[in-house]
Amino acid sequence: MLGMSKLRVAVVGAGAAGLCAARHILARPALYHPPVVYELTENVGGTWCYEERVGCYGNGHPIPSSMYKNLRTNLPKEVMMFPDFPFDEQLPSFLPHQEVQRYLERYSQSHQVTPHIQFSTVVDEVKPISLETEGAGPKTVWEVKSSDKEGSQKMERFDSVFVCSGHYSDPCLPDIPGMEHFKGTVMHSHSYRVPEPYSGQSVVVLGAGASGLDIAMELAGANAQVILSHGKPPFTFPLPPGLRQAPPLTRVNEDGTFSFQDGSGTRAQVLLLCTGYNYTFPYLRGPALGLEVRRELVSPLYRFLLPPAFPSLFIIGVCKLILPFPHFHCQVQFALRVLEGAVPLPSGPQMEEEVREHMEAQRSLGVPSKHLLRIQKEQWGYCQDLARDGGFAPIPAVTRSLYEEVWRCRNVHPKDYRKANYRLASDTQWVLKD
Repeated sequence: MLGMSKLRVAVVGAGAAGLCAARHILARPALYHPPVVYELTENVGGTWCYEERVGCYGNGHPIPSSMYKNLRTNLPKEVMMFPDFPFDEQLPSFLPHQEVQRYLERYSQSHQVTPHIQFSTVVDEVKPISLETEGAGPKTVWEVKSSDKEGSQKMERFDSVFVCSGHYSDPCLPDIPGMEHFKGTVMHSHSYRVPEPYSGQSVVVLGAGASGLDIAMELAGANAQVILSHGKPPFTFPLPPGLRQAPPLTRVNEDGTFSFQDGSGTRAQVLLLCTGYNYTFPYLRGPALGLEVRRELVSPLYRFLLPPAFPSLFIIGVCKLILPFPHFHCQVQFALRVLEGAVPLPSGPQMEEEVREHMEAQRSLGVPSKHLLRIQKEQWGYCQDLARDGGFAPIPAVTRSLYEEVWRCRNVHPKDYRKANYRLASDTQWVLKD
């Protein structure tokens, strides 16, 4: 982009990914105008901003927060942090969500991002416009239409858009045969906040991902009788009193009881769905962008980041089972290097073919479509490649080492692993604090 005018970039969302994008744009004042950051709520933090209310705001927009009151991080701050912005050293390794929210507020303020955020603003539409340029052929710019809380609308044009609105706010609701027969309470973990209302009640928790297991143990600790229904191999670690496991829920019977895959059954007062979230970008028109947005998959995305037909649109953080903040840190810097022309891209058809080949290879290994964006084991090589090609510092080796140690401990002691405290001794070594 040598000799070109500065670029205007829109950022959708002021959670961790959006703040990271804005911070790195602001760090390149010779190349970019200050970004315009659109944020639906009144605060930075995205999913880390706790909201006691559930359902919808007064304006009818759904409340995006899925945070529950007693959540503590399942990753230590030493690996969770943005690589260039550590947490307060005095804090324990595993943090209540309020500390992560404070960290993101401090990150935003330290990098002067906050003045560039348009709070309480809904992005209604992001669409590409082809403009003719003298001697250089057509150029894609982006029209962003937004509405503020008074309902007044405006449209701005940008050279690029960073989509940072996350994918943990639209609950995925499974299709369970016979659900019409269940007369108890049905809710998704998106609307779960505290365990006390369920004390003394019988609860079936469906799904044993990180939040499912965490919530099930919290409910049992509040004197609920909990059945954790899931399709994983049975957990072998000790579970708290009042919590037992069952195979996947298969149907609700006419009498309102639940049947499980092994033929056993139960009656319960509450069904709590910890069944994940859908990908949804209501302001994007997927087909017009050459994108298919399904509830469990967004494709094709070259390098899990950009649609081949429109390489100035970047969807940050679409992958699952990742170390989020360092992942955003790498994706954002790589995307900016693409915009700056420092990272040449293959042609659109070549990028599509590369994505197709990767997906076919994953499917041939038995990976179902709904798990194609889970890159837990591949995330380290992925981020390493972005750093190499983008010419920026890679994630330190100690981050992976400690992440994998904590993952191992979590699988052995899911109730107690958060008692540990760590310290990074170097870029390659961590130590356990006394």
